[in-house]
Amino acid sequence: MAQPIFQVDAFASGAFTGNPAAVCVLERARDVGWMQAVAAEMNLSETAFVRADGDHWSLRWFTPATEVKLCGHATLASAHILYETGLLVRTETARFQTLSGLLTARCEGDGITLDFPAQPPHRTAPPRGLVDALGADPQWVGSNGSDLFVELDSAEVVRSLKPDIHALRAVDVRGVIVTAVSDDPRCDFVSRFFAPRVGVDEDPVTGSAHTALGPFWAHRLERTSLTGYQASPRGGFVGVRMRGDRVDLRGTALTVLRGELTDSAS
Repeated sequence: MAQPIFQVDAFASGAFTGNPAAVCVLERARDVGWMQAVAAEMNLSETAFVRADGDHWSLRWFTPATEVKLCGHATLASAHILYETGLLVRTETARFQTLSGLLTARCEGDGITLDFPAQPPHRTAPPRGLVDALGADPQWVGSNGSDLFVELDSAEVVRSLKPDIHALRAVDVRGVIVTAVSDDPRCDFVSRFFAPRVGVDEDPVTGSAHTALGPFWAHRLERTSLTGYQASPRGGFVGVRMRGDRVDLRGTALTVLRGELTDSAS
């Protein structure tokens, strides 16, 4: 039977903004090789696979090159599809069992709020090759165990950054978050995210990066509710609310494509 597949723009202000993710709602368990092949075929930063499992949903995320343990925008996209297709009603909380434990999503107004674990960065020495690969001098460097976290001089430096992607691929981390305090009254901080080691040279809007950005800027700016803007060419806003060791990430999503994998592919 053909497998339905959707493409959703997450953390988007309109069609063709934010971060596109593919979503497959599965009726049965599928092997890892098939899921990875579908993700490579879709060639988006993430493809999500969702399957009903008792009182929750099993959720896995794949880049074109590998499976990842946490992804914000594809979780937002998955919740959006469950609500849009009527698999969940808007008053229900989506409960996802993932490699990062239980994650939840709920509708709030015209958006969806994700409940994720906070991953605050801790200061560390810049690894060899990082500064040369970025082509910018860091003000602060840290790690949250998954990604490097780099504070730069200004929002303009973040926006204009042109890293050497080949050199950045040699730095042994999942990804590199670069950030600075905002110069735009619509948001509190700006960021970009580069993850060439997992097949994503630059991610348009990265929910998981905001699990580190949230606690960092909440401490710096002495506020628990913030708005971030990821300054990629597509760009997108992420609402952030700190709750102890958890962080709420809020954004909007819209479906831009509905289709199906043919019988030969599914």
